[in-house]
Amino acid sequence: MANKTIEQAFNVPFQYQVFFTKGLFSKGNQLFAELVKGDKVPKVFFVLDEGMARHHPNLITAIEEYAQANNDAFTLSAAPLVVPGGEQVKNEQQYFQEVLKATHTYGIDRHSYVVGIGGGALLDMVGFAAAIAHRGIRHIRIPTTVLSQNDSGVGVKNGINAYGKKNYLGTFAPPFAVINDADFLQTLEERDWRSGISEALKVALIKDASFFVWIEQQAVDLMDKSHSSMAELIYRCAQMHLDHIASGDPFETGSSRPLDFGHWAAHKLEHLTDYKIRHGEAVAVGIALDTTYSFLAGMLSENELNRVLDLIIKLGFDLYVPELSGEALLKGLNEFREHLGGELTIMLLDKIGSGVEVHQMDPALIFKAVEKLNQLQMDYQKA
Repeated sequence: MANKTIEQAFNVPFQYQVFFTKGLFSKGNQLFAELVKGDKVPKVFFVLDEGMARHHPNLITAIEEYAQANNDAFTLSAAPLVVPGGEQVKNEQQYFQEVLKATHTYGIDRHSYVVGIGGGALLDMVGFAAAIAHRGIRHIRIPTTVLSQNDSGVGVKNGINAYGKKNYLGTFAPPFAVINDADFLQTLEERDWRSGISEALKVALIKDASFFVWIEQQAVDLMDKSHSSMAELIYRCAQMHLDHIASGDPFETGSSRPLDFGHWAAHKLEHLTDYKIRHGEAVAVGIALDTTYSFLAGMLSENELNRVLDLIIKLGFDLYVPELSGEALLKGLNEFREHLGGELTIMLLDKIGSGVEVHQMDPALIFKAVEKLNQLQMDYQKA
């Protein structure tokens, strides 16, 4: 019998909006109600970041009162579920299972909504649960940190950690919508407020030199919660991430992850420090490492290297942490490659605003870069 083949090809359009607002669940704000309202009144299930909920003690009451006032638009399937935020919610699968169990217990189906309110780690976990329950429940992300509003919260990735590896389990599943409420940022600790700036620095370095210059000029104002510069940074950074998703390889079928500049070391540092270092802090160190490596490899000028490192310090980040030294760091390169498969692809710099992909890194040069950063950090602390 001759071999036979049937070939099928189809395209699935993905579309979602990122909204910017304030006072999302205040009585006069109809954004959420109008977003979920349909021919039938849908069920909505909220999952809240514990730390965020603690800093916003009236949030659950506000959600319940908002739902009651807009009962023609949606109904709450149950009281909001409150779980820990940070990497704990991705490391311990009991919380992931709680969200999955809730979809079963409360009859949350494909015409319902699962809404995550919190930092990037919580949104990653909730998005993964929503993506696999019923093969996909509508998911709305409400990021509450700078890092998640300008980076992870507006993308298409979901996941949890497993086997000591970051985001080992997960999906690519675009959200139904993303809502950035600036009011949530006002209660952030200084460390978390600053942490998200590293992702803006990352995208500026590889894509937009003018944005890098803007961050240089606004570095002091960005530390001021009352200043409008952070809102501008979040909007510009989110726009650049969305543009990349639309024009590139959103589901990472290739071997390239340009938006993960500085991340091969950052992901490993998070694990090596038992996640005591914030993701944004680890990214800042990773950016410093790969920028220094780019200089030592003859790709980047010394003047541009100094501009990048000076800005990282000015923004309040470290250039070096002790876990950066040691052979364990190099395992991060292979884990970075394994996460996609195929050949190793790392983004480096040939100038500010211009990223270049390479397929190998010299371990000796990596440790030379580490030594340089260690010395610069000590010099800075002595000054």
